[in-house]
Amino acid sequence: MSFGKGLAFTGWVLIVVLAIPGCDAGGSKGLEVPRGYLNRIEVRLDGRVVTFGPFVGYYFAPEDPRDLSRLRFVCFNERRFYTRDLAKNALLFTGEARLTTLPDTGRSIPSTGRISPIFFTEAPKAWLDTRPEPAEEWVHFHSGYDARGAVLTGYWLRHVGAAEFTYDMGGRVGAGSPLYHRVSRGPDVGFGRIVEFDRGPS
Repeated sequence: MSFGKGLAFTGWVLIVVLAIPGCDAGGSKGLEVPRGYLNRIEVRLDGRVVTFGPFVGYYFAPEDPRDLSRLRFVCFNERRFYTRDLAKNALLFTGEARLTTLPDTGRSIPSTGRISPIFFTEAPKAWLDTRPEPAEEWVHFHSGYDARGAVLTGYWLRHVGAAEFTYDMGGRVGAGSPLYHRVSRGPDVGFGRIVEFDRGPS
């Protein structure tokens, strides 16, 4: 089966899914995760296990339980992690995710922390060329990881604003940051244009 622009995947199956409805990552109550949405997905891909998630506020559901190439997602303001404008656990985004393996360009995968960002201005064009259409709405890639750390396989994410707010990482970034932007309802084309490599929780 093929995904994206000619990138092939074989031998994947869903092997583990974990979700904790009603709790945020800090263990507090009150978050209502929709039924069937998961905070972590593990996939067997070409004989290895690739894990995607968990990360704060994001929950994923396969469009078809037998096909992990296409996911739906919701993103909540857990611990007010993404904005000070809205209440804790407010729904911020819905969206789509598409499984993709970025081409190996010879560039080493960064691992300076749990999540290592590369902004579009520094990313190889071959990576950006794997975005689904319309490409201007698919501006965030988040990698999976295996036992050795971050891998080139992950998901392109298309964020759709569910509310109006300022995305300021809970006050941790200001107007000079490429992540800082105003979100309106609808496709969030202002979302930080970024490729993130996730080496997994410690």
